[in-house]
Amino acid sequence: MSVLPGGLRVCVESVPQHGRGLAAVALTVAAGGDDDPAGRHGTAHLVEHLMFPRSGGGCADPTGEGFAALVAGAGGVCNAETHRDHTVFHTTVPAESLPDALAWEARRLLGFAPTEDVIRTETDVIGEEIRGAGDAGRSWESALGALYPGSRDSFGTAAELAGITAGEVEAFFRAHYTARRMVLSVVGDVDPAGVMAVVGEVFGGVGVIRVAGEFRAAEETRAAGEPRPASEIRTAPLPAARPGVAVGHPLPDAVADRPAYLAQAVLAQVLGRSRLPALARSARDGHRLTSATVTCGYHGQWLASAAPDLTLAVLGRAPGTEVDAAVGIWRSVLRAVAEGPLPEAEHRRAVNSLLVAWHRQADSLPTRAVALGRDALLLPGSAGPDALPAELRRTTPAEVAAAARVLLEGPVTVTELAPQTRTVPAARARTVQPARADTELAPQKGTVG
Repeated sequence: MSVLPGGLRVCVESVPQHGRGLAAVALTVAAGGDDDPAGRHGTAHLVEHLMFPRSGGGCADPTGEGFAALVAGAGGVCNAETHRDHTVFHTTVPAESLPDALAWEARRLLGFAPTEDVIRTETDVIGEEIRGAGDAGRSWESALGALYPGSRDSFGTAAELAGITAGEVEAFFRAHYTARRMVLSVVGDVDPAGVMAVVGEVFGGVGVIRVAGEFRAAEETRAAGEPRPASEIRTAPLPAARPGVAVGHPLPDAVADRPAYLAQAVLAQVLGRSRLPALARSARDGHRLTSATVTCGYHGQWLASAAPDLTLAVLGRAPGTEVDAAVGIWRSVLRAVAEGPLPEAEHRRAVNSLLVAWHRQADSLPTRAVALGRDALLLPGSAGPDALPAELRRTTPAEVAAAARVLLEGPVTVTELAPQTRTVPAARARTVQPARADTELAPQKGTVG
């Protein structure tokens, strides 16, 4: 890890054994849905889109080619995701094209000046994404908003984006895309010294606030806040394809209380893979669950966001099973784990499933580049992705039982999922380019039924 004079953090890792002849670049920016200005929900998502203009306009490219076209012309792929607390751009190219890719990345940052026509094009695209996204993830956003008022989903609101101006977009970009709020990570078949030489040359002016006091200080960070103290928060029902209920619980801080956070990740595996399947297939006191999905972390991506974050259970309800009955089943399963001790074999299976997920993605260059950037930006003090397997193995059955007690005793949200014909937007915004790379470090998601 190096820091350029302007404050941009740069992480370079040579892993030729994983990516012979390839290199991945990730630019992680501390700007997401939570940073959207009042009345302009979706600004962070729009800025992400404007980094991939559908023409040369606003991308400082005299040839008229946008960033994605330049990457594709080099035989590479690129993509981006807007989250609640950050936006990440990732690109994979042949190693010989890495200097060009770094120059293009710097150029689109330095030349960010979208026109009104380009903004209208991209707001229309975002509107179509919102309308066509379905209801996936809305229960997660509902739970987060109930526990942490003021949290915003990353997709945005089409009506609020309809009137946004180029000046507002550029003001957001200049305020948030500053050097101290960004991490550039490069992973692959690379020479670190050579990469740093190129980065130092092309990124020297990136993220520099040229007018003192014009925008919010780059060092300003967002306070995570404390969850609402209420023991149970009922939120408005949400439309869904089948009857169900979503139950949300706050997660411990992945930085300040990492062992407890990892214990929650193991608990989610235990619940989703060992404890809930039997209940989803058999009757209990005349009530039934038809399915159960338990996710730990931002839409199932654990260690992908800073606090606040959630564990979310989405339970399918059979006919005649009311919301309270389904929640009661969920709590009974938590109590069984909390009373422990968890059998060693069951604990080991849960840990091993997380380790398998981690190892399956460990060789992915863009996944690794994104993970390094997120750790540096969102999880300060983290030992990095390679330390995660040992950390997981240190998690004990007693810690998992304690994690279940925390969920039982802490605040919880309950959201009825009711079949309706209308759809609602999904919560995580994503700009899709050809051959998108999967950027989840180790997705924690167990689906039953």
